[in-house]
Amino acid sequence: MLRKSIPVILFVLSGGVAATEARAVPDPQRGELLYSTHCIACHSTQIHWRDKKLARDYQSLLAEVGRWQKLGGLGWNDEDISAVARYLNTLHYHYPAP
Repeated sequence: MLRKSIPVILFVLSGGVAATEARAVPDPQRGELLYSTHCIACHSTQIHWRDKKLARDYQSLLAEVGRWQKLGGLGWNDEDISAVARYLNTLHYHYPAP
């Protein structure tokens, strides 16, 4: 019985490692998904090109995304914040990104 379980255990463990490695690569659509799920209800495209926008460069864009996700109680990690900032930067701001 133990001999039959070993391949199954190895398969499950290797799948877990592969899933962890897959998350290490940034998903270009993650930012769009997070934004459209959590932010678009209050943010039209006008907020991103208005004269009084708070994001003046890429670092301030990151800070604003972090600030608003915190105010919204979203609990995003740094990767989520970066993904949304990259998405917004590509779509609206076009700031030089590190």
